[in-house]
Amino acid sequence: MFKKLCTALALGLGLSGAYAQDINFGIISTEATQNLKADWQPLLDDMAKQTGLKIRAFFAPDYAGIIEGMRFNKVQVAWLGNKSAMEAVDRANGEVFAQMVNADGTQGYYSHLIVHKDSPYNTLDDVLKNGKSLSFGNGDPNSTSGFLVPGYYAFAQNKIDAKTHFKVVRSANHETNALAVANKQVDVATNNSENLEKIRERQPEKFKEIKIVWTSPLIALDPLVLNKEMPEATKAKIKEFFYNYAKTDAREKEIVMKISKLSGFKPSTNAQLTPIRQLDLFGKRNKVEADATLADADKRTRLAEIDQQLASLK
Repeated sequence: MFKKLCTALALGLGLSGAYAQDINFGIISTEATQNLKADWQPLLDDMAKQTGLKIRAFFAPDYAGIIEGMRFNKVQVAWLGNKSAMEAVDRANGEVFAQMVNADGTQGYYSHLIVHKDSPYNTLDDVLKNGKSLSFGNGDPNSTSGFLVPGYYAFAQNKIDAKTHFKVVRSANHETNALAVANKQVDVATNNSENLEKIRERQPEKFKEIKIVWTSPLIALDPLVLNKEMPEATKAKIKEFFYNYAKTDAREKEIVMKISKLSGFKPSTNAQLTPIRQLDLFGKRNKVEADATLADADKRTRLAEIDQQLASLK
């Protein structure tokens, strides 16, 4: 019996060790995979060298693919937006452990609505008034800046449902939406300040074709999320790597600048997601309040439930 117990324990430790040594790092699909790989691979290579872990980049065609990957232990660590991090925390054993830090000292970034430079529309009001004749490039449903923030500030606060307000609606990543606007394939689209800066650097001629017509309030910088079921020793190695990366080394500083004009990463927690949870609930509340098909009693019940959730976040 003792021998069997020791064998089982050894197998268990072996499995835990395998888990700890093989890390898939999820990277959300904000732009073409080849661009993301070029930006992130040097950091992942350094991560492997400095932690002794085997690190692989994990790409998916949409944000949900990264979230589901973490849920089924195909992804152990990920760069996510705040909205997708919220989903990972709620249903994929995720835990926020770090946050990006901008090189210029700013505390966040912005969501935008963009049109072609020749468009007659110059403001959000112009776009909303003419929505029925416009094609709209929305962001990934799990994107903070491409979907959640404009969905609330640009549309829900104006009592508009983007899905029905525009003549045509399609969803794509930030880069695809920016190029679609530049090439006059859609009339208006969501984007963000970080991606537009990359378009400006990589494809300056396309950037010149784009005009910003709406800018959101400041959005907190993106979090890094790990699977909280990982061994504690592995978590500690990963945290130590990110908290110290690019602090002094000139080469490392160049790498994080290329990723997204960063100076590095700082410790963070799930508390970073509270404003995003509030936005999500406010959006849901507006939809319930505007739903004419709901009976009054059902509407009151749903609104009370949402208000209770909002109160718990204060």
